Amino acid sequence: MKTATGSFEVTLQPLSNADASGHPLLGRMLLTKTFSGDLSGDARGQMLSAGTQTRGSACYVAIDHVTGTLEGRKGSFMLQHCGTMNRGEPALSIHVVPDSGTEELAGLSGTLRIHIVEGKHFYEFDYRLP
Repeated sequence: MKTATGSFEVTLQPLSNADASGHPLLGRMLLTKTFSGDLSGDARGQMLSAGTQTRGSACYVAIDHVTGTLEGRKGSFMLQHCGTMNRGEPALSIHVVPDSGTEELAGLSGTLRIHIVEGKHFYEFDYRLP
């Protein structure tokens, strides 16, 4: 197992959710990310979110398609996000979708952690390559 570290910038753009639900606490977003550091590249994806009437309680799921370079190897892979906020207590898991690696990243597996410090996003990516 190796660990890649660095930072990323993320942009969220609201998307229409009218076909699925008109409920104001359900959301859908386009995610655009730029990774720097040991993982260098771009990602695009979608996020679905649900809020509640209780402050600090919500959840989201997302899938990112990452294209770039990891450990000098080029290719792409998918990340699956599952996040929950229970009255302000966060829980987040982000995993490489099995068998989603392409080109020189074929066979990639791993988990990614996000840290937000003073509004900046950082990642720690524990991964394996064959």
